[in-house]
Amino acid sequence: MKKIIVALAISLSSIALTSAAFAADAVKIGSVDIQKVLLLSNAGKDAKEQLAQKANKYETEKNAKEDELKKLKAELEKQSVLLSETARNAKEKDYQQRLKEYQRFLKDAQDDLQAKNDELTNRIVDEIVKVTQEYGRKNAYTAVFVRNETMIYLDDKADLTEEILKLFNATKKK
Repeated sequence: MKKIIVALAISLSSIALTSAAFAADAVKIGSVDIQKVLLLSNAGKDAKEQLAQKANKYETEKNAKEDELKKLKAELEKQSVLLSETARNAKEKDYQQRLKEYQRFLKDAQDDLQAKNDELTNRIVDEIVKVTQEYGRKNAYTAVFVRNETMIYLDDKADLTEEILKLFNATKKK
């Protein structure tokens, strides 16, 4: 019985010592809402503006192509009775070809915008991650997580988003 009590006492004291050592080595955890930093940062706003300009250019071109197609379709409908079958078929074929070109243009424009968005976003996110890693190292964080909807709970005091946003904007000014 004495052996059990001694073993239990040793176990409890080692648990107490381990807990004290762990407490002395405090775990520091933080989180960053990368999406928020991306949207609110100067670099993110610049990227959004670049995309908007490119999208506006495509929109103007799209509208011009739509107007051209509408005119061609109206002309085809007006003249369809007057034209010979061969001429009507040629105009219809021309219209179908331009419609295909228009649809290809829309897909290419969408793909180009998506690729540009991905490129800009990935570059900025990589820079945000580097700033966050450096911040974590300098401030002795054990872990910094990406804040997202899968997190069930994290104390607001652990949210580093504002600090990272300020630091990121400051590093981009240099």
